[in-house]
Amino acid sequence: MEERLVRFRPRAVLIVLGIILAGVVLIEIIRAAQGILIWIFVAIFLALALNPAVDAVQRRGIARRGLAVGIVFVSAILVIAAIAATIIPTLVSQVNDFVDAVPGYVEDLTAGRGKLGFLEREYQITERVREALGDGGASKLLGFSGTALAVTKGVVTAVVATVTIAFLTFFMLLEGPAWVERFYSLLPAEQQPRWRKIGQDIYRTIGGYVTGNLAISLIAGVVSTAVLLALDVPFAVALGLLVAILDLIPLAGATIAAILVTTVAFLDATTSGVIVLIFFILYQQLENHVLQPVVYGRTVQLSPLAVLIAVLIGAELAGVVGALAAIPVAGTIQVILRDWLERRRAKGGPAAEPTAV
Repeated sequence: MEERLVRFRPRAVLIVLGIILAGVVLIEIIRAAQGILIWIFVAIFLALALNPAVDAVQRRGIARRGLAVGIVFVSAILVIAAIAATIIPTLVSQVNDFVDAVPGYVEDLTAGRGKLGFLEREYQITERVREALGDGGASKLLGFSGTALAVTKGVVTAVVATVTIAFLTFFMLLEGPAWVERFYSLLPAEQQPRWRKIGQDIYRTIGGYVTGNLAISLIAGVVSTAVLLALDVPFAVALGLLVAILDLIPLAGATIAAILVTTVAFLDATTSGVIVLIFFILYQQLENHVLQPVVYGRTVQLSPLAVLIAVLIGAELAGVVGALAAIPVAGTIQVILRDWLERRRAKGGPAAEPTAV
């Protein structure tokens, strides 16, 4: 049997090794700069949410984009400040009330009384906590020993992140269209119309998702807060804010929020818990079958299966941020694939008629 000898050129081997090395380096860079990349992603998210407002201001007579961006940016900051001034005092008060109520909850839990007493009676939760403290001390139970240092570092990081994201958002709004135009100018002239259309479709998809997701989450938070206030459930404003934040996460976020809020309502009163549970069941049906199709129907045209797969992959790769980015990324891929399929069909021409046998 004749042996065949396969030879590779040194240049080809070096190219393959270079690609592998570049991939490894890129992965390491992404891991090292994960925090910064999250800030950039949040800034892109906010810029896409604010850009329609900038376009609307420009259409109403303010031709200079810098002035339009400034008006929208300052207006957004004023709205956020007004909301914060309205919510934060109540939020702080409710958090303090919760802290004051914790000792009573702990006492009931230790004695096996109250609505949480079953945890001690059936699962001996107090003994399990004592064992965890005995094995590794409070530092092992809490996961960090320098609490004061950790809190200080977290506050400083949050302030730096907020300021950085604000500046990134401002400059993305200001220079984003110019950057996109520079990208188009690098393409061959005959390719530019095609990629401009793809860019518009991607912008429509991502912008529609971002704006829609923020609107739906705001509605969920406001309606939940109103229901909790009507039932006189404690910490209603804080819980409503929690619902709005968690509702941003596709698929799982609303369910997690419903479980947490319903649990708190049951701890307050059984009747309130039942009403809140029924409310979340009905509201999620309304959100899934009315609000989301209306908001996403003309922008992110993805099947539920594609959404689920995209969210699972995104969450596995980058946690909550990955889950948030999954649907826009999947929508972008769908736009590019649709364009590729259309061009392939156009090049192939009309399908041949089947030959009669």
